[in-house]
Amino acid sequence: MNGRFVRVAERGRKTFTIKVDGVACEAAEGDTVLVALLGSVRAVRDSEFGDGRRAGFCLMGACQDCWVWRDDGTRLRACTTPAAPGMSLVTRLAAAGEGVWPRA
Repeated sequence: MNGRFVRVAERGRKTFTIKVDGVACEAAEGDTVLVALLGSVRAVRDSEFGDGRRAGFCLMGACQDCWVWRDDGTRLRACTTPAAPGMSLVTRLAAAGEGVWPRA
């Protein structure tokens, strides 16, 4: 995958796998979900309002632009939630099961 964020100098932390829309992605200890996502993919989620993909905006918990879903339907803010081994996230409406994404 081609991410929006690139690790430039720091590479010494242990890594682990999370799943994003069913695809294995790598995260490092201490990463937030947002950093893990944008290190692997170009956008964080589909907009609920039909205006395309979103990539977060403020990166610090103020703008509400980085909400994603766990595969069980739990909603979380990617910029303030620590990434954890085994996480399975849904960022695309087409990949979401019933009850995981807000439906019109």
